[in-house]
Parts: sequence; structure tokens; C-alpha cells
Amino acid sequence: MRILVAEDEPRIAAFIKRGLEEEGFGVDTAIDGRDALARAAAGEIDAVVLDIMMPNLDGITVCRRLRAQGSAVPILMLTARDSLEDKLGGFASGADDYLVKPFSFDELVARLRALLRRGSSIRPHELKVGDLMLDPATRTATRAGTPIELTNREYQLLHFLMSRAGSIQTRTTLLQRIWGFSFEGTTNVLESYIRLLRRKIDAGRPVRLLRTVRGVGYVMRES
Repeated sequence: MRILVAEDEPRIAAFIKRGLEEEGFGVDTAIDGRDALARAAAGEIDAVVLDIMMPNLDGITVCRRLRAQGSAVPILMLTARDSLEDKLGGFASGADDYLVKPFSFDELVARLRALLRRGSSIRPHELKVGDLMLDPATRTATRAGTPIELTNREYQLLHFLMSRAGSIQTRTTLLQRIWGFSFEGTTNVLESYIRLLRRKIDAGRPVRLLRTVRGVGYVMRES
């Protein structure tokens, strides 16, 4: 099992990393929110220990974006913020558990093991638009039974669009949710990935599923 520890305080991060490794876990660390989001979204992490107060992106935002991208990775928030409002905010963003600093390391390990046991029995629902299928549990896609190879970013974009099939997603929304951009800017990264996805899921097919709504954004729909 591999755990991501997202904590910007080096002393605390080193303490947790050392302790978890002694318990037999593999451990990766992230010192800011953007790094944590990228590592967790890569799909090679079994659980996340996530601090709320971090540079670049706070833990609440990281958690919310992971859930928006379709990630079901168990998330334990570890923070000094102990008010009921803070805890409710953590759970509302998609966290599975919430532990307040200072904390007992034995309790941290016990809660992590419980989340990992629970997570192993939960399989996310497959997404379907027409004859296009996306399985979040295995991160695999097929169209009419033919496998489609996706990069991590292509998977994130396709999952977001398919999970909101029939609903138009603006360019700004997609940039914010998938890339974390908070501005419209002049970048054409979204358009480049839309072209790549179309080649993989629509090229040579009688029915196009990924459609452009001119002047607004994009939508996944069968007709």
C-alpha cells in the first residue's frame, strides 16, 4: 500500500513518513497543494493524508478537485483546525476522515487501515455515453468493445465530461477543474486535449460523442 502525505511542515511530514514506513507502507510526500493534487490524481496512491493549510492550493481545494476528477482514493484530513465548521467543510469537500493535530500516531495508523479496508470494497460506477464506456476502478475506456488508451490527463478530462453527460461544460470550468487554471488566458492546452480525445473516441465512428458548443464549451452526448 502506498500513502501520500501532503504536509508543508517538514518536521511533521518526516515524522509521519518514518512512522508509516515502519508500519510497512510505501510513502510519498508533497509539500504543497499543487504537488499533492498531481500525485494523487496520477492514480498510483492508495490513500492520502492531507493537511488543510498548504501553499498554492489548500487541502479543501485539493480534495474537492480530486473528487471532481472522479478519484475515489481515501482521504484523511490532518489539521490543527478543529472547529465543527472546519470539520463539516472537510467532509463536504469529499474527505473520508478528519484527524486533529496534535494527534496520536497509533490512531492515525488505525484510521488509515480502516479507510483502506473500506476503500477496497467500494467500486466506482462505470460511466456510459452511447457505446463509450469508462471504468473509474481500472481507469480503462472502450468504445463498442474496442480498448482506448488514455494518458492521465486525457482520462481526467474524459471522466469529467462523461460524468456530466448532456451538460455543457464551459472552457473556463474545464481549465479550472482539470488544470487548476483560475484565469481564461490565451492557452490552447484544452483545445489540444479535446483534439486528442476526439481522435481516440470519435475518429472513424458514425456517431460523434464529444461535441463543441460554439462560443460556450464542450459536451458529451449521443445525439
